[in-house]
Amino acid sequence: MNPQGFVALVLHTHLPFVRHPEHPDFLEERWLFEAITETYLPLLERFQRLANEGVPFRITMSFTPPLLAMLADPVLQGRYVRHLEKLIDLSGKEIERTRWMPPFHRLALLYHHRFKTARQQFVETYRQSLIAPFRELSDRGLIEPIASAATHGYLPLMDLSPSAVRAQIHVGVQAFEHAFGKRPAGFWLPECGYHPGHEQYLKECGVRYFLTDAHGILLGSPRPKYGVFAPAVCENGVAAFGRDLESSKSVWSAEEGYPGDHDYREFYRDIGYDLDYEYVRPYLSGDGARLNTGIKYYRITGKTNDKQPYDPDRAIERAAQHAGNFLFNRAQQIEHLRSVIDRAPIVVSPYDAELFGHWWFEGPDWLEFLIRKAHTDQTALSLIAPSDYFQHYPTNQVLEPSMSSWGHGGYHDVWLNGSNDWLYRHLHKMAERMTQLAREHAQPDALQRRALNQMARELLLAQSSDWAFILKTQTHAAYVYRRIHDHLARFNALYDAVQQRRIDDTRLARLEETDSPFPFLDYRVYAD
Repeated sequence: MNPQGFVALVLHTHLPFVRHPEHPDFLEERWLFEAITETYLPLLERFQRLANEGVPFRITMSFTPPLLAMLADPVLQGRYVRHLEKLIDLSGKEIERTRWMPPFHRLALLYHHRFKTARQQFVETYRQSLIAPFRELSDRGLIEPIASAATHGYLPLMDLSPSAVRAQIHVGVQAFEHAFGKRPAGFWLPECGYHPGHEQYLKECGVRYFLTDAHGILLGSPRPKYGVFAPAVCENGVAAFGRDLESSKSVWSAEEGYPGDHDYREFYRDIGYDLDYEYVRPYLSGDGARLNTGIKYYRITGKTNDKQPYDPDRAIERAAQHAGNFLFNRAQQIEHLRSVIDRAPIVVSPYDAELFGHWWFEGPDWLEFLIRKAHTDQTALSLIAPSDYFQHYPTNQVLEPSMSSWGHGGYHDVWLNGSNDWLYRHLHKMAERMTQLAREHAQPDALQRRALNQMARELLLAQSSDWAFILKTQTHAAYVYRRIHDHLARFNALYDAVQQRRIDDTRLARLEETDSPFPFLDYRVYAD
């Protein structure tokens, strides 16, 4: 029986490139460690359990090059193992401390088991490389991995330098090919930031589709016949899928969505802040500032400081109920759409992957319940990847999407405002200089080639949209200011060295070790 419609769940998997081998311990490297423990390993565990039990599913996951580079890096792999060992030690002490506190003791045992399992999976099962199991799931057709820009650069604000946009896309696709051994069918535009004309660079790389926010399609020209419930095809044949606002809100919103339920675990109460400082000090970062350890004992409870102990049984039951609710709502949505349009609609629901497990602790369980219920409890819809839709409907409406983004305001507000606008004049100048040198040095010697490749790395790393976002939110602003100025200084020093033909091999080697992604990079991508 053919389904009435389709749902495409898209998990955007991204972190900025943070790697500091020059320091024995670095606070911001924990972003990766937390994501591995709380999101990537739990997702892999559930996907592989479903696969082993013969439950069919189809999930789309974007993998950004910075994340792929960090997951493959031996320095960060070793540091993650040490990070887990400290958590195992801390949770072991928590078992003893909470022995006469039954609700917390049970949770201490849960966390201790969770951290030990994570270490076993990472070290023994996956041999410290998480790319391989995701690639295996891709080879089995269970996930559709898609590419993204080289360093998640915000492409609409680079349009002043087309070679910079082209480089972000081409290098991003190359990184994907190195990781997954094939061309990507789709592409995640960073922050869903679309600028008309950028699809030409996707076409050059053989990309078939990209994702954009709802208004990118709804305000396209001509008006979309099917709204966001079918792909729109640009004139060059690359398709755009628009985000469905209704399904996104039910998962994203902390106020109205599932993650805000009072039975779910409270993210903002952590023993790193709650317990005696001397007790937790050995497990903090080098500067001794309090931070999240990942051990959290309370449920959301409500808008109150009097939080109640977390009950995993109540939370898992709620996750199952919410999965059923999501599935019911999508079936009702599709039934209505099917009554007013002449084809089976596709509901595209994209989320940051780190929502599942990190921000929303029960998110991976919700996702597993959803997949199981979609397989056994209904026939109205089918979970597919966006590229699968073309098998059902190979012909789609041609239109030009509107310039757009997701985030507040929907038109670049988060990435261009008074907190970060100073950044772009530097990025534009760097891109101009990089393009100039790439065109002037078609046949460099070996040392020049290394210097020019490193210049390209510094430019790409400086362009990360994460820096503008963090400057807007002021969460790790001191680190971001330092990162941006470091990349600017390194780029400009290399530019002068290349121009003056006075490249310092020793200093260049240090930069290659510090800022090390994209070993395959060829700076001539900037030469058009």
